[in-house]
Amino acid sequence: MDETALSLGTIDVSYLSTSADCSISRCKHSTEEWGECNSRPTLFRSATLRWKEALLSRKRPFVGRCCYVCTPQSRDNFFNSSIPSLGLRNVIYINETHTRYRGWLARRFCYVLFVQERDVHKGMFAKNLTENVLNSSRVQKAIVDEASEPSTPGTFVQTDPKAINKVKKKARKILQEMVANVSPALIRLTGWVLLKLFNSFFWNIQIHRGQIEMVKAATEMNLPLIFLPVHKSHIDYLLLTFILFCHNIKAPYIAAGNNLNIPIFSTLIRKLGGFFIRRKLDQNPDGRKDFLYRALLYVHIEELLRQQQFLEIFLEGTRSRSGKTSGARAGLLSVVVDALFSNATPDVLIIPVGISYDRIIEGHYNSEQLGKPKKNESLWSIARGVFRMLRKNYGCVRVDFAQPFSLREYVNSQSQKPVPAPFSLEQALLPAILPSRPNDTVDEGAEASLPNSRDITSEPFRRELISNLAEHILFTADKSCAVMSTHIVACLLLYRHRQGTDLSRLVEDFFSMKEEVLARDFDLGFSGNSDDVVMHAIHLLGNCVNITNTSRNNEFFVTPSITIPAVFELNFYSNGILHVFIKEAVIACSLHAIQSRRYRNGTSGASPSLISQEHLVRKAASLCYLLSNEFSVSLPCQVIYQVCHESVERLIQYGILLVAEQDDQEDVSPSLTEQQWNKKLPEPLSWRSDEEDEDSDFGEEQRDCYLKVSQSQEHQQYITFLQRLLGPLLEAYSSAVIFVHNFSGPVLESEYIQKLHRHLISRTERNVAVYAESATYSHVKNAVKVFKEIGVFKQTQQRKDTILELGTTFLPQSNRQKLLEFVMSFMVL
Repeated sequence: MDETALSLGTIDVSYLSTSADCSISRCKHSTEEWGECNSRPTLFRSATLRWKEALLSRKRPFVGRCCYVCTPQSRDNFFNSSIPSLGLRNVIYINETHTRYRGWLARRFCYVLFVQERDVHKGMFAKNLTENVLNSSRVQKAIVDEASEPSTPGTFVQTDPKAINKVKKKARKILQEMVANVSPALIRLTGWVLLKLFNSFFWNIQIHRGQIEMVKAATEMNLPLIFLPVHKSHIDYLLLTFILFCHNIKAPYIAAGNNLNIPIFSTLIRKLGGFFIRRKLDQNPDGRKDFLYRALLYVHIEELLRQQQFLEIFLEGTRSRSGKTSGARAGLLSVVVDALFSNATPDVLIIPVGISYDRIIEGHYNSEQLGKPKKNESLWSIARGVFRMLRKNYGCVRVDFAQPFSLREYVNSQSQKPVPAPFSLEQALLPAILPSRPNDTVDEGAEASLPNSRDITSEPFRRELISNLAEHILFTADKSCAVMSTHIVACLLLYRHRQGTDLSRLVEDFFSMKEEVLARDFDLGFSGNSDDVVMHAIHLLGNCVNITNTSRNNEFFVTPSITIPAVFELNFYSNGILHVFIKEAVIACSLHAIQSRRYRNGTSGASPSLISQEHLVRKAASLCYLLSNEFSVSLPCQVIYQVCHESVERLIQYGILLVAEQDDQEDVSPSLTEQQWNKKLPEPLSWRSDEEDEDSDFGEEQRDCYLKVSQSQEHQQYITFLQRLLGPLLEAYSSAVIFVHNFSGPVLESEYIQKLHRHLISRTERNVAVYAESATYSHVKNAVKVFKEIGVFKQTQQRKDTILELGTTFLPQSNRQKLLEFVMSFMVL
């Protein structure tokens, strides 16, 4: 197979119908990727056909541009108009043309020659790390403080040289685990091994040439680079280093959890640039903060940055068990920001990284989603995993490097913004959940504001800055993730064809959904003939998909498996496309919430078919806040109401929502309920940005318009599909609220989560649940977290345990009932 078949000049993956992986014969309605589908109209094609007929020949979008609001100067750096046209290449396709030699011998040993020619040497990496860290003033002070700990409260023993030496030995032992000892020879050897391994169990590993060119340009700035990838698989650790090695970019130092500190394996990781840190920084038996460990970690990172080394940090902290990007844990990122504040380095370049797999090497995380404890890694488990990988094929991998941006520019832009009042989830949601509740609590929260200063020495500003930065990075990395074939097929089977469909119909919907993804400026991690790609995805999904041969026209019938593990696995891969449609899904569920309320209560001053656009936007924003632990719809620098408004405008552009005629709008006045709901909303939630231009669509003179939903069958089916995407989340949260009705506290949080999870699993086993995937463990944890944030539970700490009991606001049964009604209003049963 030549390289042109594996690059995105035209087709980057060549799926052959004669392949063993795609042994089932091709379906009758063959569709080429950029050709026209002549068969019957399908869901996606019919819903938005008129709006994007010209998109069939469009180029793939270039993803990962940095924020024009927070980093406008960085947006112009490292980028030019020719970058997007450079296309993709398959990193693991290496032949003699990638070396300086030609001929039979070069073809035979091209892998060896390729890795030998890579630019990697000892002088590229940090020197004297251990001694520099131990000799720093901060570590010396921490050593003296620990050696001089008080024997009794209020008294200190005299500093003993023996005690100091003992603590120094302890510090040196910690650094032996923490500090990496990079071996260029081992990097070369590992590069050769990975070329062999990756070619054996991946079809290809795609990267965008233009993105790599931006990274190379960033390396010439003589500044430290921080790579921040999403975390979906253990292979992520090696994947990024391998790609950078292949392009003569210095290998980064990789922050890894100490759960991977396994004999033999840990030595290999350290020599490849990995360093181990505790998953919990404070592991003292008495629960006190370990200031010595914190000092060593801080100075270690600072020293790496001072020597202009590259870092790789996984902000999520652990692999995502749901297929969605998890919440940020910004501990190490805060160390990087503090190092910039202390002028350890003039600047740092941040590079978010998106990684997408057709199928992760772990296969799935069903055992953990079923509530079973995570198994500790061991040398034997790693060896078994390698042997298992060699017997299977895991399809394609796509890695996207977002545009590098300056951390100093980001910090400076944040320091120049106006200081908002602190804002909590409780303030955002309680007015919507309990509209008749007195507004005292919300007003009190809104009055308490941050100090009117953006000084970097201000602790509140520092925390807000780091939190927003982490969200910014993860949002960009998530948006950069390409959509894979398994993501689309799993999504269609779960939320469009849950009862099964003909293979030809599945191929048609697959083809149309590709258009939808590209139209929203997200990229695809595959190319090729649609029916071959669908068969490739079905093969990778394995036992999760059933194919039977019907007697009708000798057609194949495809159905998703209904077992709980299979549904959980399909949901994992389906979540890989959720970020593409999430904003439209929120609007679709909000439409249902408004319409269902009117049907229950009757209309009051409004036409049954007309919906206030402002009311719809506010309702959508409240749903975004409710599900804020599940996904993010906007950057921290964006106003969430404006984002929802733009999503409504997009549905108007599609023709799914129609603007009412002027005569109809003049006869409509907001219902009393809507007026009361709007008045209850606290001032910080105003959906009009203070920074908006007076001439913008968000000006004060703009009059609310009224909308109606298109009644065409195709549009109604599209709305139903969008509503089903959020069905599992809403069912999980509504079931969690019902479970709260029988709450008898106080109770340990861990114990309560286990009981709630068993309750959801029981509903699924008894076929009570509409969506079996609503019972995943990640949904349970996120629901309890939201309940704590909005005041359903109040928590107290007893040593290392968290105790839950009902919050004052939700002690009355009526308020818990209102919470249930609020959540269920969005859900289509």
